[in-house]
Amino acid sequence: MSVSLNFTPTDEQQAIVDQVAKLCSGFDDAYWLEKDRDGGYPHEFHKAFAEAGWLGIAMPEAYGGAGLGITEAALMMKTVAESGAGFSGASAIHMNIFGLNPVVVFGSDEQKQRCLPPLIQGRDKACFAVTEPNAGLDTSRIKTKAVREGDHYVITGQKIWISTAQVTNKILILARTAARSDARPTDGLTLFYTDLDREKVEVREIEKMGRKAVDSNQLFIDDLRVPAGDRIGEEGKGFSYILHGFNPERILIAAEAVGLGKAALRRAARYAGERVVFDRPIGQNQGIQHPLAERWIELEAAELLVLKAATLYDQQKSCGAEANAAKYFAAEAGFRACETAVLTHGGMGYAKEFHVERYLREAWVPRLAPVSPQLILSFIAEKVLGLPKSY
Repeated sequence: MSVSLNFTPTDEQQAIVDQVAKLCSGFDDAYWLEKDRDGGYPHEFHKAFAEAGWLGIAMPEAYGGAGLGITEAALMMKTVAESGAGFSGASAIHMNIFGLNPVVVFGSDEQKQRCLPPLIQGRDKACFAVTEPNAGLDTSRIKTKAVREGDHYVITGQKIWISTAQVTNKILILARTAARSDARPTDGLTLFYTDLDREKVEVREIEKMGRKAVDSNQLFIDDLRVPAGDRIGEEGKGFSYILHGFNPERILIAAEAVGLGKAALRRAARYAGERVVFDRPIGQNQGIQHPLAERWIELEAAELLVLKAATLYDQQKSCGAEANAAKYFAAEAGFRACETAVLTHGGMGYAKEFHVERYLREAWVPRLAPVSPQLILSFIAEKVLGLPKSY
């Protein structure tokens, strides 16, 4: 039996890469350097992607999306990061690609018609609120409550590390509608997609190391009234709904990490070829060449992991291990590429005008979020290798 493996993008996929790269070329290094220095959401970038129709790349055609797969979305997001936009650009549109997956899968026809087109068209911006200060990765421990009062729920609690909440008008939020049970700890969590009412939700920005263009926030929610019609699916089943978004999120984060690493590697290789010390380009020295070559190999391997996980997802096959492995390996490969780029530049790598120090700061994002590398290793050990659960 012969097996044929083809790693060449289809004509349609290559067209996506080419068109996205062309769109990104309108937002040059100076644009992202300014955003990194001064902050401020890249509204122009988001608008350009909305007008070109890219925000709905993986959304159903019936609601204005392109109806393509996570493979195409991953290629798009890698291209965005690789353009030099890094995670400042990728995170500005990331939520649109995977975030409303629970609405697509579990929402009613009315909800999908009401919620999806405005997001795809760029008229709505949404944030995803799950994480809480005292729960961490143990989502079953969240304390934000939603209490039913007639045809509304009233939500009270706190959320943390919520991206883009400074600029969004919508929020996808997970809250507890029933007390936690040790027997079934993730039961009783309910998902809502609703208006972010700033009279009831205080959004407090967190100053952080990098990606200043895309805000991260702590949310203080005090009696936010949510229509029952904004509840997604059944009450108490919200955790199972958000699980459907975990794998595509990991795949897209991994693709972005690969793109960021490739942007850094491209800059490092160019600098190594141009920088002359002791009458020869530093790239002629194996001490410079070999680390860069190693980074290229690692990024190529990471990209293959991303494509494998995305292909499995699009074929509706089990991909939890592959999606987590892609996220873990791509994050590490991207980080090493950015670190090597700084080292290749020497002292100039520490200067903002050469951009690689920005890449290195942003390379921490996929290493830390949306799940820690340690938890991924524990997952692989248990689910793939059959070892006892460690947490």
